[in-house]
Amino acid sequence: MVHEPSVVGVVGLGALGEPLLRMLCAAGHEVVGIEREPDVLARVDRRMKTTEAARGSGGDCTLTNDTAALCRADLVIEAVTEDLGTKTEVLRRLDSICSDHTVLVSTTASLSLTHLAVASGRPSRTLGLRFLAPPASDSAAEPVRIAMSEDDAVDALHRLLPTIGLRSVALGPVAGCDATTLVYAFLNRAVALFDDGYVSHEAIDTALRLGCGLPRGPLEMLDELGVDSVHSALLELWRRTGDETFRPAPLLTSMVRAGTLGKKSGRGVHRYDDLGDRLDAPWPEEADGAADDIRTVGVVGSGTMARGIAEVVASAGLRTVVVARTGEKAIDLRAAVAASLTRAVRRGLTTVERQRTTLDLLEVTDAVSALSDCDLVIEATAEDPAVKRSVFERLGSVCRPGAVLATTTSSLSVAACAEASGRPGDVLGLHFFNPAPVMRLVEVVRTDTTRQEVMALGHALCRRLGKTPVECGDRTGFLVNRLLFPYLADAVRLLERHDVGIEETDSAVQQGFGFPMGPFALLDTIGLDVSLAILRSLHQAFPEPDFAPPRLLEQLVMRGCLGRKSSHGFHRTPKRRRL
Repeated sequence: MVHEPSVVGVVGLGALGEPLLRMLCAAGHEVVGIEREPDVLARVDRRMKTTEAARGSGGDCTLTNDTAALCRADLVIEAVTEDLGTKTEVLRRLDSICSDHTVLVSTTASLSLTHLAVASGRPSRTLGLRFLAPPASDSAAEPVRIAMSEDDAVDALHRLLPTIGLRSVALGPVAGCDATTLVYAFLNRAVALFDDGYVSHEAIDTALRLGCGLPRGPLEMLDELGVDSVHSALLELWRRTGDETFRPAPLLTSMVRAGTLGKKSGRGVHRYDDLGDRLDAPWPEEADGAADDIRTVGVVGSGTMARGIAEVVASAGLRTVVVARTGEKAIDLRAAVAASLTRAVRRGLTTVERQRTTLDLLEVTDAVSALSDCDLVIEATAEDPAVKRSVFERLGSVCRPGAVLATTTSSLSVAACAEASGRPGDVLGLHFFNPAPVMRLVEVVRTDTTRQEVMALGHALCRRLGKTPVECGDRTGFLVNRLLFPYLADAVRLLERHDVGIEETDSAVQQGFGFPMGPFALLDTIGLDVSLAILRSLHQAFPEPDFAPPRLLEQLVMRGCLGRKSSHGFHRTPKRRRL
């Protein structure tokens, strides 16, 4: 027997309420949306009508500012601002209007659900539904019950969630709070970096999406969460802890005052149409440059990054000359590239013919003089200033006049390499991400002396390689590491302050915010020693608490706990058995 959709109410049509309303309607439920602000109600009404016209209708949807319209609702979700007085008032009003069987659901993320349930007047039928980020298809939500909750009320909520595309998860209040603290501080730094004028908002979002695998860039995430909600949460954290990390960036405060609150208001850092879709600016911002001007590319180094870059360049059909420190290392590099291409053939990512062509274009040697006719040379040696200066001194004398010289450094000064070369106008940074054959992002770094034609050629090469270039200035950490590593350091400092559930926090960041992995798992993947070295470089350049390497991280590295590569880090991973 087919049952008619139940009547579901949503009170508060902001960053949480509006997407819930849309999902419920799309799933065929009869929905009543309540919003007291006339401009918000009008905007949501306009968006819903546009959605219906563009994508087809779903269930019946009534939008009004009259709470009495919820008298027929079987379940009502309260999604108003995270304020005890406001939520209590709404829940009491709902109790007076709705029938005795109606289930009330609060979306509180930080307030006591027991307190709210008792204050509502129906503690046995008032539940919680915790989101760390606004809901979307296949996103996570945590149904929360209290000791007084009736089983049939809990069952009703659990039955509803999969019908609208939400996954029930168990995050836990402590892990959820810790995850929110970490992510909101990360967003605050992204806003400050944008406000500083270092790079555009598009560059920040593109770089963090591609460089860290995030589902949305930090400024896109801010717009979805609601600028006012993030600002309010940061302000409360700052007042409670006194930690300057949480002091809202001035731009956040300005945006709240101007009413540019993100996706829900149609404008935040980005702009949105009536469907709530982004009105994108053209991206990437491309400098003029012809890839045809690059015929031969040199690569200096024999490590993981050098191998990956050599494979990418040769696979793009360019003659590639790799200079390793010794002849033996050169032979090993060629074998490693051949093995990587063989794996790619097995996975169907390339063909045997293309593998042969790529290897034919790859020349390996230990003679620096082989770079003399290259159009562009990429240095990919150890992250050591003395080593890089020495390499660029040689490149400056060996390479032909006009050849472009690039460094892949992730945290050192590009300008120092440029100075060592004796031809600073020809030098730029090309920061590839590991593994180079897979990661699409390249940070294209300009120094004060880099010629415009050189930058244009760097952009052109990235596009030829199938990469997305993001341009930034020569600051330690550039863009991705500048935002990523303070976030990772925050996670370690959180562990220093109290007994954080490492697995639980990682899971909350993944499930609640959609990150590909939690901060502790990411630290283990990068390597605790590598992370410590990057933080030290950042702290030397920016002597602020945000960039200071946590003592616990230093202690773990001293004890040889380096992450996955040592099988011991924040997580314990089994050693791989060699075949």
